[in-house]
Amino acid sequence: MIEKIIDFSVNNRFIILIFYLGVIGYGVYSMMNTPVDAIPDLSENQVIIWTEWMGRSPQIIEDQITYPLTTSLQGMAKVKAVRSQSMFGMSFIYVIFEDNADIYWARSRVLEKLSQVQSSLPEGVTPVIGPDGTGVGHVYWYHLMSDKYDLGELRALQDYYLKLGLQSVEGVAEVASVGGFVKQYQIDIDPNRLSAYGIGINDIVMAVQRSNKDVGGRNIESSDIEYFVRGKGYINDVSDIEEITLKTGQSGNPVKIRDIANVQIGGDIRRGMLDFNGEGEVVGGIIVMRYGENANTVIERVKEKLKELEKGLPEGIEIMTSYDRSDLISKAIQTLRDAIIEEAIIVSLIVLVFLFHLRSALRILIEIPVAILISFILMKQLGITSNIMSLGGLIISIGILVDASIVMVENAYRNIAIAQEKGLIIDYKEISARSAKQVGRAIFFSEAIIVVSFLPVFMLEGQEGKLFHPLAFTKTFAIAGSALITITLVPMLMTLFMKGKFYKENQNPVTRFFNRLYDPVLRLALKYRKTTLAVNVIALLITIPLIMKTGSEFMPPLDEGSILFMPTMLPNVSVTEAKRVLQVQDAIIKSIPEVESVLGKVGRAETPTDPAPVSMIESIIILKDKSEWREGITKAEIVKEMNSKLQIPGVSNGWTQPIINRINMLSTGVRTDLGIKIFGDNLDTLERLAVKAENLVKNIQGAADVYAERTQGGSYIDIDINRDAISRYGMSVGDVQDVIETAIGGENIATTVEGRRRFPIRVRYMKDFRSDVEALKKVWVTIPGGAVNSMGTITGAAQVPLGELVDINITSGPPMISSENALLRSVVFLNVRDRDMGGFVNEAREVLEKDFAPNLPLGYYYTWSGQWENQIRAKERLQIIIPIVFLVIFVMLYFTFKNFLEAALVMLSVPFALIGGIYYMSVLDLNFSVAIWVGFIALYGVAVETGVIMVIYLHEALDKKLAEKGNDISQQDLVDATEEGAILRLRPKLMTVATAMLGLIPIMWATGTGADLAKPLAVPMIGGILTSAIHVLFVTPVIFVIIKEYFRKKGKLKKSEMAKFAVH
Repeated sequence: MIEKIIDFSVNNRFIILIFYLGVIGYGVYSMMNTPVDAIPDLSENQVIIWTEWMGRSPQIIEDQITYPLTTSLQGMAKVKAVRSQSMFGMSFIYVIFEDNADIYWARSRVLEKLSQVQSSLPEGVTPVIGPDGTGVGHVYWYHLMSDKYDLGELRALQDYYLKLGLQSVEGVAEVASVGGFVKQYQIDIDPNRLSAYGIGINDIVMAVQRSNKDVGGRNIESSDIEYFVRGKGYINDVSDIEEITLKTGQSGNPVKIRDIANVQIGGDIRRGMLDFNGEGEVVGGIIVMRYGENANTVIERVKEKLKELEKGLPEGIEIMTSYDRSDLISKAIQTLRDAIIEEAIIVSLIVLVFLFHLRSALRILIEIPVAILISFILMKQLGITSNIMSLGGLIISIGILVDASIVMVENAYRNIAIAQEKGLIIDYKEISARSAKQVGRAIFFSEAIIVVSFLPVFMLEGQEGKLFHPLAFTKTFAIAGSALITITLVPMLMTLFMKGKFYKENQNPVTRFFNRLYDPVLRLALKYRKTTLAVNVIALLITIPLIMKTGSEFMPPLDEGSILFMPTMLPNVSVTEAKRVLQVQDAIIKSIPEVESVLGKVGRAETPTDPAPVSMIESIIILKDKSEWREGITKAEIVKEMNSKLQIPGVSNGWTQPIINRINMLSTGVRTDLGIKIFGDNLDTLERLAVKAENLVKNIQGAADVYAERTQGGSYIDIDINRDAISRYGMSVGDVQDVIETAIGGENIATTVEGRRRFPIRVRYMKDFRSDVEALKKVWVTIPGGAVNSMGTITGAAQVPLGELVDINITSGPPMISSENALLRSVVFLNVRDRDMGGFVNEAREVLEKDFAPNLPLGYYYTWSGQWENQIRAKERLQIIIPIVFLVIFVMLYFTFKNFLEAALVMLSVPFALIGGIYYMSVLDLNFSVAIWVGFIALYGVAVETGVIMVIYLHEALDKKLAEKGNDISQQDLVDATEEGAILRLRPKLMTVATAMLGLIPIMWATGTGADLAKPLAVPMIGGILTSAIHVLFVTPVIFVIIKEYFRKKGKLKKSEMAKFAVH
């Protein structure tokens, strides 16, 4: 079959040429139009349910909203986990679906469940589905700067101008506002005047609501003209509220709101704020990208839209970029593109040096751009973005793309050189075609082995699967394209351009130099075969202790360029205090010379995708270009310096990066690299256990940023209603609770309509009358129907102090309640520094099993979470994948050689490839990770290809010897043939090894963004190719002799399948 394809390509050169010109043209188009990104979207399929019930405590939210919703959502098809958080006034529920679930199918299923449970929720409470954004969808942050406008006006411009404009941008799921103040009309009531006029607070609520609406009177026709009737009554300013009449006094004078309250414009209650560089508050927005969109494309659209919208802003307002993921994307892509170009140059130089024939070299090198363009065509068709991982697949492929062409072209080169030396009449086309067919089948199968052996990488699941599937796709595309080019384009070009003067291997100074080194060592190896095998076995055994002491981790961290500082304060901290701490921290951070800017956020943005409590700070730190850093300083040292300067009592520091933080939060519910989840049914017990675990873990070497989540510590004022007391006044619990909600809590009772803007109207007692417990006791509660006299008879309207109806106490309670799959949960957050994660967790597990687990109460348990979950899942998967890779390689080798022993001979190069990979890892002090193992999987295919090439040439020499002597061949003839095949064909073997190994060197010296993810892929390949080459050059000939000697003695020694295509 392969030979027929080669014949077709050679005899139909015009068709092949036109086909590949079309491939090149469409490939260039695809490359120019393939979307780019930093990394693949690693986020889970999530649906967020957000419910607001402002003013209620976390416990009320948990009991009446979160728990009923969580239990109803469990058990849905394809649901992996249901996580929830109940905080002041809000409930967040995250339903995590399996990777194969369609996100919009999942959203429809959740909506169906919500409709079923709606009737069991409190009146007026409506859960809503969050935006269809990805877990890493916060792709762009901006903020507004102005010296002329206050935070209220800036927030109004953000909410009703910028936000509305940006939401129309394609690919934007949501624009979240954060910071500033939402303008609010505030009616601050004097309870004494309220009592003096005998007015209840509900009377004020009803009066305001009835005084703030427009109505329609249908239409009137007059003089052939239709008039629409409207009654205008919207509140437009403070004076409109002040003039609202509540009642008419005995004297006939109206009692208006201004008589019993102060009306002013202020800011609504807020649960988040924004600071820039520690210089003061700003107003900002967060662009949440829609699921399935490309980040770079969406950011470009947003920037264009902002330029349009900025023209309509009042003079003196400037839009500033706070965080822009496209910077990371462009830097990462540039790093890998540079590495690809450098690799292509190195491979080209290697080919030129070894061949000393420009046209032959060009026929080999043309395979690199064409194979890459084929990859881009398939990437475009399958929707794979150009990112660190997909380009990483091309990087680890470039060195081996040309291996097959090297063997084929070099074989034709050698055959023509021999013909020229003999003075024969040369039919260049015939020699080229026969040379291609001579090795075509074997090298095509060697390429197929590389492709098929890498396919098990597609079995990876979860985060690691999403990360490495693009790499597996592009590597497969490139090698498959290379295999196709090798048996079509390359033979065709050989027939066109294999002309001119050709030199035998011994006439090439480079080849001569390596032959002189190789010849004596090979002769020794063939002479002392047992010793050679023993040395190889010893080298293999040495790797065992190295493997045992090598640490493990899930993935090496990607340097995103920016830093996310996530300190946590005490759970009962106020917004005012949190703001003060934030501005102090941001000012300290900005003072570090390497810091370009810092944007700090307290609490949450106005989006369901941000559940941060007020006690949590998130500061995005943008660093300057590395050329502006102090000499010799690293990013880790910058973080260490900042951490030492940010030691504030009551604040626990945490350091991470924006993208990985959101990925961790979504996939595991833990915002740090590691976490210990403790489950139970009592929040007090959970906090006690979490603190105990924190104290045990923080003393283990490598533990950093250790913080036990406080499930208690929130400060509460509990108002317990005395049912006997209220019954004496003919009151219900609801009557008292209405006063608590409105007079004390302050309720938004209406909304003004001011053009396109909407602002709330709030009713509340004046601050002095609700500032402490004693003041709360004096809050007036209206008695429905009238007063009660000394005889117990209800008379005229009257009010009674709240203190006579309730007991008021200051207590502590949960500031936020977290649960997972309906079980209450507490978490110990921690990171691991200066140590491998696997070793740390193993030691920590021993400590916890000894001093923590035996003392757990009945019904409580703990699990390790964070990246450890991913690492365990990946380890279990790799234990299946690696044996499958070995099996696939062996089966493919058998189909290539049709012989178990020869398949086993080539297969031996795989374990010896492991030697170099492990040695090189040890030198660089790297840990085992998914990236390292993917590099090993890629290595095994390359190592086998090198072995196949050696066996091809050993067979060629043996076939020649058999043709000369027939079956009358001695053991020495066998050794001589093996020596000849190994030495005389050293050039193509060295070329394939050099291109495969040295082609990866540029990624090792790369220092830009993205290099830290690509290097672990290259390390095992570089080390492994070197040792597998040594094995193939010295051990494979030895074992070949042993196998063929066995067949010779049995009388079964015969020519290979390649012999029928021999040229000379």
